[in-house]
Order: sequence, then structure tokens, then C-alpha cells
Amino acid sequence: MDDLEARRLAPVRALWAARGLVTGLLGLATSWFVADALSAPANPVDAVASTVVATIPGSWARAGEQRFGTDDKHVLVLIVLASLFALFALIGVLARRRPATAYVGWLVLSGIGVAAIATQPGPAPGLVAIAAGLLAMLVAWAWLVRGHRPVTDRRAVLRLAVAAVGTGALAAVAPAVGRARRRVEHSRAGLALAGVTAPVVPKGADLGLAQPWQTPADRFYKIDTTFSSPAVDPGTWQLRIHGMVDRELTLTFADLLARHRTQAWITLCCVSNPVGGQLIGNAWWSGVRIAPLLAEAGVQPGADAVLQTSVDGWTCGTPLSAMTDGRDAMLAVAMNGAPLPIDHGFPVRTVVPGLFGYVSATKWVVDLEVTTMDRAVGFWIARGWSADGPVKLMSRIDRPSSDSIQAGSYTFAGVAWEQHTGIEAVEVSLDGGAWTGAELARVPDVDTWVQWKATLDVTPGEHQIAVRARDRNGTLQTAVRRDVVPDGATGWDTVRFTAG
Repeated sequence: MDDLEARRLAPVRALWAARGLVTGLLGLATSWFVADALSAPANPVDAVASTVVATIPGSWARAGEQRFGTDDKHVLVLIVLASLFALFALIGVLARRRPATAYVGWLVLSGIGVAAIATQPGPAPGLVAIAAGLLAMLVAWAWLVRGHRPVTDRRAVLRLAVAAVGTGALAAVAPAVGRARRRVEHSRAGLALAGVTAPVVPKGADLGLAQPWQTPADRFYKIDTTFSSPAVDPGTWQLRIHGMVDRELTLTFADLLARHRTQAWITLCCVSNPVGGQLIGNAWWSGVRIAPLLAEAGVQPGADAVLQTSVDGWTCGTPLSAMTDGRDAMLAVAMNGAPLPIDHGFPVRTVVPGLFGYVSATKWVVDLEVTTMDRAVGFWIARGWSADGPVKLMSRIDRPSSDSIQAGSYTFAGVAWEQHTGIEAVEVSLDGGAWTGAELARVPDVDTWVQWKATLDVTPGEHQIAVRARDRNGTLQTAVRRDVVPDGATGWDTVRFTAG
């Protein structure tokens, strides 16, 4: 093909690519609109992204977490969308010569959406949304190409513009029809929880030098496998306790609230938290202890685990002992004195002190199956993580928070933690020198992190500060640096800075 022919065909190809792109986007917007209108658990894009997460090797998922942190799911959604946009345009270009290509392409893409939606809980609304999107694509494509004839006059461009405007309008309206989430948010806002008190930070727990000892809900780390947080109506929520028990229990939200309430300061930490990382937070949790519920159900001999399941199908296996040994393992209904935020598990989630979240902390929990550890294979265990997930002894430097400080007397600060064991001491070392004991804040119990501070004389120049902790069993934090896989990172946190 010579240059003249290529220049002549370029506008034609561009028009067909635009037709494919607008047709695909209209179908996508229609599916999104219908999914929201029917309160589907997930829209097609989120469902495809969730399927990708569930099928890719665990090492890929970990690489995404390490590269993008808590934005990893947003990045994956953008990748899915970009891939779809490219495929929409490609289908349009190929259909210029082979008209059937477009219809095959729309059917194949819809089939991928159906397969992804079918893996989600309550797939019926999502399947209806896919069908609506496919119908919109088929009708729009037939209208845009007018029986597959390559029309390139003003009428073709006008039709394309009308379809594009309609697509944009539908996409703009779609988020506003999320009736289920608005209804749940309204229920949450009007919920009065008896026995739930506002948090009062214990005297001496917060040294006021770095990050607050109590983590606000809107700053609490959020790690889960959902791409849109499930909106669970407390009026229809139920928890089933079954498996190796004498009596199966089913609790409604009202049943749960009628039980005796427990409240405690508890620090939660993600197994993906690297040395010096921020995937950790401390909050005032209110709920109902799990141990009495299990006792009421009657745990049978031989059981040593509880398989937890979320409304979105996520699972984790928790040692039975961690739920029954006296610690405040609870079905939490409130966080920092208010009903759980939707993103943190409203109306009910589990909180188990001393264990990483991937084996203990189930948001939107709906099922507890008493079983054995060999059968309680949770979501992340099959992806290369350890079945046991006790939180490791760790410490972090939060001050200095910048690269430069004033030379002279300077107070370094941070936090240390080993939930359900507790911190006995923290030490810091400047430029590899002798270890100096830090002052510890006062904490109410062993299930929270503890703040520390240490004042040292710092000369002008380049420096490095390191921190290590010792727990109440006398164990010294290891200096060996290990990755978060398979059961949490290890190593001393270090910070380089300049004193001037």
C-alpha cells in the first residue's frame, strides 16, 4: 500500500475505530447503569478485575501490592478498562472488512463478563446487566454502520456524535442510581448502638510527637479483595455458625445487638505491611465476643479452626484457640464509637487481636464454620501465604518525617507492636553506634501498639537512625530482612536524614 492509499484510508479506519469504541462504551455504560439500578454485588468491570485477582499467581498479586500499595486495585481496574477500550476500537477496525467480526467480538466480550459475574455471590442482577449491555451494543452497532455499509458522510459522523453523547450521559447518571448503597448508608447514619461508647485515648498513650495513637476511621488502612465495598443491609444481614458444632446458630443483626457488648483498643496489621510500612492502625472496637457464641453452639472435639466467609465470598481460616483463649476476639459492630464504615465491614466484621488480617479479619462476615485447620484453607493460603499468621514483633520510625532536621538535641519517635504479646522495650541506634533505650508511652493492654521516643544529640551531616524492640517474653526483634511473603516482613526500620 502506497502512502497516498494509506492517507486515504486513515480517516475511514479512524471512523470505524470510533464506531467500535463508542459502541463498546455504550454497552459498558448500560451494564454499569443496570448493575447499579439492580443493586448487583459487582459491575462487570469490577467482576472481571476480581476474577483476575483470583486467578493470577500470588507472586503477581504481591508485586502489584508492593509497586502500587493500596492503589493496586485501582490500577488493575484502569488496566482492564484500557484493555477494553483498545479491544472496542480493534473490533471496529476489523469489522470494516469483515462485518461479522463486530457481532462475534461483542458476544465474546459479553461472555467474558458473564463468566466473571458467575463467580460473584448473587450473580443474577449482574447477568441481567451484561445482557442489557450486549443488547445496547448490538442495537448501537447496527445503527451506526447502517447495515454494515461504510458510510462516511455527515450523517455517519452525526450518528457517531449522538451515540457518544448518549454514552457519556448514561455513564454520568449510572453512579447516581446506586440505591442499595445509599439505603445502607442511610441505615448506618441512623443506627443507634446501645453499649457503644466514644473512644477516650488513655492518659499517657499518645506522646504527641508523630502519628496519633488512635487511628481515625478515614485514615485506617484498607486492604481487601473487593473493587467496590459490598453494601449490606443490616436488616437482612445474618450470621451462620455451623460445622463441627452441636447446635447450628443463625443470628440476625438484632440478635447480635441483644448480646453483651465488649469494647477494646486493638491494633490491626496487614501481613503485606513492609518494614516501616503504614498498613497498620489502632482503633476502639465495639462488638460481641465470639467465644460465648461458639460455646453456645457447642464446639465438638477435634475442631481447631474457624473458616470465616464474607458476603463477597472471601474466606480465611482462623485458629479456634485465638477465638476462645480470653482475648477480645469479636464480631465488631462499631469502630471508634460509630457504626462500622461500609469500607471497613458494615454491619459486622471480625476482629482478632494478635493475628494478621488475612487469617482473622473478615469484613462483611456472614459465615463461621467450625472445622479443622487442614480444611480451613482461606483465600490467601492457596496463593502462597502461610496458614498461620501471628503478628510479628516490629517497630517503626515516624519522626523524623522529612529528610532534614535541625542539628543538636533531637527527639526521635515512632511505634512498636506485637499484639497480644506486648512490648517491653524499644532501643535506637544512631549511625550504627550503641543502642539507647527509648521511653515508652503507657498503653491499656498488650493488644495495641505502643509509641516510643528517644532524645539524642545529632551533629551536622548525614545520619541514619535504626530502631528495634523487645517483647514481654524477652524476644529481641530480628535484624534479618525478609519479605512479607509468606507470613510477614522482618527487619529493623532505618531512616536516613541530614542534620543542618
